[in-house]
Amino acid sequence: MEKTPAADKIRQAQVDIRRANERFVTRASWLLSYHSFSFANHYDPHNLRFGVLQVNNDDTVQPKGGFRSHPHMDMEIVTWVLEGELEHRDSTGGAGVVYPGLAQRMSAGTGIWHSEMNPSGERPVHFVQMWVVPDTTSVRPGYQQLDVSRELERGELIPLAGGAGHRAAVSIHQRDALLWAGRLALDAAVSMPEAPLVHLYVARGSVELEQAGALAAGDAARLCGAGARRLTAGAPNGAEVLIWEMRA
Repeated sequence: MEKTPAADKIRQAQVDIRRANERFVTRASWLLSYHSFSFANHYDPHNLRFGVLQVNNDDTVQPKGGFRSHPHMDMEIVTWVLEGELEHRDSTGGAGVVYPGLAQRMSAGTGIWHSEMNPSGERPVHFVQMWVVPDTTSVRPGYQQLDVSRELERGELIPLAGGAGHRAAVSIHQRDALLWAGRLALDAAVSMPEAPLVHLYVARGSVELEQAGALAAGDAARLCGAGARRLTAGAPNGAEVLIWEMRA
């Protein structure tokens, strides 16, 4: 039987499902951290990153705990809080309290020191932190944040962080990457972005990914040339998702 272009496209499309219980885990008295990729003392030469996304950490920090001042260089760092609050301070003078619905980005560039602490004496803070390799090194370090709570209420995917050529809440130095966020009500459906590489992370709830099945909280899907598939929220309280579309 002669192969058609459509058949070739289906054959080449790849969807790699990564379950929550397959992630690396770091445990401390103040921290529970799940790593989607090799991180710190956890190393797998076959799982270093996906496209330009190098870190996708799902962290829970106990009251008054946190990451004390430490350095970074040449990395774009985006933080998305799911519950609680996270206090940020850095060596450029950037400071703020990150809460659910607030997009936050830090560009490490030529070098930056920062701390991330849970200011609450009662509640843990739960957040996802993502690191993206920049397209330009040695930039001036910087910090940016913007509240997108109202946009999230529409129940659609909204552009959270993107490089040059993308319109997003906060900017990153990576023109080939755009991060989408969505809070989806039960049975709400959206179209996944169509890009050479797409990374879907289910931060809360559960979803049904077209032609791939159900994904629960903490699960991820790495898509290569898979097209604009439908994503449907399946948990009683819906789902919260973070989706990177990448061209590199």
